[in-house]
Amino acid sequence: MTPKIKPVDNYTEDSIKILEGLEAVRKRPAMYIGDIGERGLHHLINEVVDNSIDEALAGFCDTVKVKFHADGSCSVEDNGRGIPVGLHPTKKIPTLEVVLCTLHAGGKFDKDSYKVSGGLHGVGVSCVNALSEKTIAIIKRDGKIHRQEFHEGAPVAPIEVIGDTTETGTYIQFYPDPTIFKSVEFKLMKAVDRLRELAFLNPEISISYEDEREDGEKGVYHYPNGLMDFVEYIDEDNTQLMKPALFIGSGEDEGGGTVEVEVCFAYNDGYSENLLSYVNNINTIEGGTHVSGFRSALTRTLNNYINNTYKKNVKIAITGDDFREGLTAIISVKVPEPQFEGQTKTKLGNGDVDGIVRTIVYEKLGIFLDDNPPAAKTIVAKAVQAAEARLAARKSRELVRRKGILESNSLPGKLADCSMSTPEDCELYLVEGDSAGGSAKQGRDRRFQAILPLKGKILNVHKAKVSKVLDNDEVKTILTAIGAGFGEDFDPTKSRYGKIILMADADIDGSHIRTLLLTLFFRYMRELIINGNLYIAQPPLYKLKKGKKEYYAHSDEERDEIIAQILKESNVKISKEDMKVADDGTQKFHGIALSRFKGLGEMNPDQLWDTTMNPETRTLLQVSMEDAAQSAKVFQTLMGDKVEPRREFIERNAKYVKNLDI
Repeated sequence: MTPKIKPVDNYTEDSIKILEGLEAVRKRPAMYIGDIGERGLHHLINEVVDNSIDEALAGFCDTVKVKFHADGSCSVEDNGRGIPVGLHPTKKIPTLEVVLCTLHAGGKFDKDSYKVSGGLHGVGVSCVNALSEKTIAIIKRDGKIHRQEFHEGAPVAPIEVIGDTTETGTYIQFYPDPTIFKSVEFKLMKAVDRLRELAFLNPEISISYEDEREDGEKGVYHYPNGLMDFVEYIDEDNTQLMKPALFIGSGEDEGGGTVEVEVCFAYNDGYSENLLSYVNNINTIEGGTHVSGFRSALTRTLNNYINNTYKKNVKIAITGDDFREGLTAIISVKVPEPQFEGQTKTKLGNGDVDGIVRTIVYEKLGIFLDDNPPAAKTIVAKAVQAAEARLAARKSRELVRRKGILESNSLPGKLADCSMSTPEDCELYLVEGDSAGGSAKQGRDRRFQAILPLKGKILNVHKAKVSKVLDNDEVKTILTAIGAGFGEDFDPTKSRYGKIILMADADIDGSHIRTLLLTLFFRYMRELIINGNLYIAQPPLYKLKKGKKEYYAHSDEERDEIIAQILKESNVKISKEDMKVADDGTQKFHGIALSRFKGLGEMNPDQLWDTTMNPETRTLLQVSMEDAAQSAKVFQTLMGDKVEPRREFIERNAKYVKNLDI
């Protein structure tokens, strides 16, 4: 790793720059944190942790502790410099209040305090404070321990000194407001995925977590080898062909700032590329100039190496796609003034970063190939194999095109299309089984809902060559219906539907089918996920009937709430023991008939419409790329060649699974 230089501490009250107030955050929270569901709730943790990481990037912090308390709150503590607490030079109030109560106020806007920062919008801890019913800040700074409490974003009382200390650091404990969020229960696994990712990206930091709730867990993430450990983690369920190679360098951007670059990659025996990219610890799921710089340098360097070393033996032209087959790579850059663009505002647009990354990778990869002939030989052999497979796939693709199989004017016979033709108004349901497909066709709104029944499980494209993927009948049917191409030829603007909805049974087979379909989209139509076009339908698990009234529940909790409401309306009191539902999910008591659906085929068309397809009443889960690193890891585990990691994953997560049919 690069040697550490003692940083200069210029973080004082004067460092805190103010852009605007907090007024709108509580009124429109989704504008600031994305949504008020599970994703938005856990985003609060990320905002506070990011402040600690920025302290680490500045060289003043190496320990972060995250705790989930029994009272429902979460705390984040670091050993950084501590937020300044003296009077702010322009606001004339304590600087801690400015930071926690003012939007766009922070040291991120002062280049003497933070050279690079992930939280460039500066809304972080102030948004957390605004969206919490209570926030407690404890600051260790200037030999004193300072404490202040806030309620719904406003200070309850002035800062008080509660002790002396020789340490420095910031402790933020917050209680999410239940009147704003749909649920205020933190999910440990949702939170720690990001903590692990940050530990990989910042090898000098140790990040610990502790769950003080019932059956809580605790652990520490610290990866001294940084990106090399990250690549090993992503690839541990694959058969690696080489040890990870790490390149570190820096260059000067157009503004005179220093851009730091770290790239690590390895090859496995799979057919897919796994590339994760970051800018100032932000996951750039749409890539950008740092990714294009890496890819162009990889292609140019490897082609030069082949021409100089294997010219007589390699008779086939090798493209960039060939060099990326079986590649797992992590690109992490630190940019003083990053410019983001793209659909999700996570695509790096700084043009000068392309050249900086390209120069560093070109130089260091060339040295690596010369110094490591066995690894170089492995990479070349893998690329040649990929090129040969590509040519075979091209023949299959051309055959497919000649037959008109992927052309939009040749729709599959079992597709029940909709009458509207504007993609943004149309939605396609991919439905498990002909029986459920028949019900969906009868129950749908024919104006904007199209139905495509799928027979059985589609091919696991994670383990298949492209030529085999294109030969699969169910895959071809899906590609034809969507009409936007495939893989490198995929164009999301040509999709015939604005929403593509996966609808399968709520059992183990249905879960498997959903996973196979998600793998297809993840590998060959990823832009639909990035653009937010892919959804998962949520059919109900239970039907409850009381007299002529029918109710549907999507979970055990919702089922119990409905039962309790019916009993309350009927003035009937019941013990907790009597409330228990039999193991088979069926029971009849106090005039309530309850039954559990075992499959979509059990629903008649009206039921399927009312519960799962009616836009007014249905529940859809949007598939996102937000947790890209963990997504890549899970796909490798569930769809890879190794059985043992898959078994361990299922056993480890079994405690989170309900209604599992085996």
